[in-house]
Amino acid sequence: MNIPNMLTTARFFLIPVYIWVFFSPNIEKNLLLSTLVFIVAGITDLLDGHIARKYDMVTEWGTVLDPLADKLMQITVVVCLTIGGYIPVWLPAVVIVKEGLMILGGLVLYFRGEKVVVPANRYGKLATVVFYLGIFLISLELGRGVNLFAATTIIVFMTMAFLNYYRMFREIHREIK
Repeated sequence: MNIPNMLTTARFFLIPVYIWVFFSPNIEKNLLLSTLVFIVAGITDLLDGHIARKYDMVTEWGTVLDPLADKLMQITVVVCLTIGGYIPVWLPAVVIVKEGLMILGGLVLYFRGEKVVVPANRYGKLATVVFYLGIFLISLELGRGVNLFAATTIIVFMTMAFLNYYRMFREIHREIK
């Protein structure tokens, strides 16, 4: 196992850590601290991709599990924030549908189409940055108006990224048929 794959694996382990910190009644500022766990997960995502590409350490394992770790962490965060009453119920519904469809599409291309993976692009990266910024704003507990604005902005950018992903999925799917 190489360093990028270890960082991806660490992200899977950070999911239950996030949940524990978020719901822990014994931790002061648990929303802010759980957001820091989320940010650490984001940093490991940046590092694993950078290291894998720079040092030619890209593996099939990492190609498949890296996006899965990211999607599971994002789903975990929005579900916890909804249970905690910080964001509206419609946000995790949209995120779960979007991420679920992307996982399903990725699996179809990977297992039915000669191990093809839709590469990350600027729309997806921008949506991820907006997601992290929105979650950070929510963690500052500035109020419902800010939370609704952050949640709505996340949805707009995630929708743009999803539509772009869907277009790429259809193109790749047509090519491998």
